[in-house]
Amino acid sequence: MIRGIRPLLSGSTYSGVLFAFCGAAASVPLLPFALAPAAAWRSAPYAVQAVLVLFVWAVLLGLLGLAPATRRVLTRLARRMLRVPLPDPVGRRGAAGPPGVGTAPAAPPGGGRWRTPAWLVLHTAVGWAAALATGLLLALAVAAPGGWLGTEARFSLFGRTLRVTGVWSWLLALGCVLLAAAVCAAATAALRGAAPRLLGPSPAERLALAAERESRLAERNRLAHELHDSIGHTLTAATIQAAVAGEVLAADPVAARAALRSIEESARAALEDLDYVLGVLREEEAGTAPPRTLADLPDLLERLRHAGAVVEPELSGALDHVRGTLSRAAYRILQEGLTNALRHGSGGPIRVGVAVGPDALELTVVNPTGAAAPRGAFPTSGHGLPGLAERVRLLNGEIEAGPQGPQQGPLVWRLAVRLPVRGAA
Repeated sequence: MIRGIRPLLSGSTYSGVLFAFCGAAASVPLLPFALAPAAAWRSAPYAVQAVLVLFVWAVLLGLLGLAPATRRVLTRLARRMLRVPLPDPVGRRGAAGPPGVGTAPAAPPGGGRWRTPAWLVLHTAVGWAAALATGLLLALAVAAPGGWLGTEARFSLFGRTLRVTGVWSWLLALGCVLLAAAVCAAATAALRGAAPRLLGPSPAERLALAAERESRLAERNRLAHELHDSIGHTLTAATIQAAVAGEVLAADPVAARAALRSIEESARAALEDLDYVLGVLREEEAGTAPPRTLADLPDLLERLRHAGAVVEPELSGALDHVRGTLSRAAYRILQEGLTNALRHGSGGPIRVGVAVGPDALELTVVNPTGAAAPRGAFPTSGHGLPGLAERVRLLNGEIEAGPQGPQQGPLVWRLAVRLPVRGAA
């Protein structure tokens, strides 16, 4: 019993019925246009005229519901006044998203367009029914207790007259008030039940929203990889270069200045990457992404030499013939491999191999392992190799990473990646 009374005492019930009343009131300006056909056909029976008015009225409401702005307004009002969780509707046209993130998907055409007109017709019908019923019941509640004025209340219904006096008139008034509250609860419940079906996303729109979320997630993952590769490499190289500069500052000022200049160049390149990524995440106009390609590999290797690393490049083939996504991905793969070599290597020579073939691009980074750097000197996030594997997988490539060498003797860490060249954009 308490569960049945609870909706009558809830404020959301009356905000919902107020929403229903607003729908009825908003339909009033269309009523003169709906009366025009009936006024032109005065010879028709009254019942036919009434049906014609209601039909034209519903058609006008349906046409109003075809506007995308109407659906957006109704969704927001229903979400606030009915307390129904409704997502914002998908636009009819694909709206441009933030730079680098892509575009929002367009709402699928077709069958879903009838739902907003159906909601408007239902909203108006429920609003008028609730308004007339509650108005009648409240008027009856006010008129019923006439006994306190020394009179009796008379009600005529279907040719019968009902006389109510004394305490029965007050009970009748109380019953009318409770029944009006029940009508309000029923109207709110009807609109709440229909809102997700008519204002919520259709199955096709749910697929579009899921595709949009997947696209945004993939783009953010790509940006996270870019940020990890660029900033992680820069911080690792800058840490080593700063240590080198501090050690040789007094004995070899020229080498110290070279290390500091390399730190400056690395930091400037990382700031460009960081500005681009932050601009995309803030949905601002960030311009184009900094073009880090295999053409920038010599500068990367030079910065490593300034950090004190011994780099032995083995380059074969025309690196400038590798373009687009493949060249940018290859640069980031080599950058991450060299960063790991600086962090976890023993300080020996780092062999970097790039072989450009007609069908595949092969990348290798080989460095001795050891404990030259104190454990924990370069804390890792554990995302480096998984990020590399995901980047290679998206390019339909192959990756191998792990220690190699005899069971007794020095070990080396070898990263080998093979990327198909054909079809790369």
